[in-house]
Amino acid sequence: MKELTVKELYNLDETIARELLEGAEYPWEVLPKISEFIVKLGSTLPEEEYEKRGENVWIAKSAKVAPSAYINGPAIIGKDAEIRHCAFIRGNAIVGEGAVVGNSTELKNVILFNKVQVPHYNYVGDSILGYKAHMGAGSITSNVKSDKTLATISTPEGKIETGLKKFGAMIGDNVEVGCGSVLNPGCVIGKETNIYPLSMVRGYVEAGSIYKKQGEVVKKH
Repeated sequence: MKELTVKELYNLDETIARELLEGAEYPWEVLPKISEFIVKLGSTLPEEEYEKRGENVWIAKSAKVAPSAYINGPAIIGKDAEIRHCAFIRGNAIVGEGAVVGNSTELKNVILFNKVQVPHYNYVGDSILGYKAHMGAGSITSNVKSDKTLATISTPEGKIETGLKKFGAMIGDNVEVGCGSVLNPGCVIGKETNIYPLSMVRGYVEAGSIYKKQGEVVKKH
């Protein structure tokens, strides 16, 4: 389904992970490859711009990292990014330029494009967030199904098998996720879409939509 492809969801000029993503048709295909990619890319980053701190952790010298934040490798923190008080980066994380990882937010196996904001009490795991995507306070990605079966994506054309047990959400460029929302395993949200607060989202949400609740999705005008 064309709408779920990397090319439709993301502007690859807005991520240091361009090389990884442009080799895939669907974005979730790269989730198992993030760790290896970070280690390979990190060793090539210019020393005048990035500082290596600990094992496989590269942080841009222009980034702001709170003393209380925890960053486990492999990880790359981009230029002018802000890692705030008590942020918990568990590893396999690329945080884009100018991105914000906020108070008590937890990241694991993720790519955050440039200017992404996950600023307050967010959990983002096994997910990719496009340019300027924003998750409201308390909104999370749920990355494992309750029955522990492999994640599938529900679309108007039928289900797509991903072959992955852990799969959070593929969030397109300029998506707004309202406060307190839960993005269930296998979510794909098209670019320029708004998700109402306190939503429970499943499957594919078309680009340029306003998601009010399950079964009530309208196009933007």
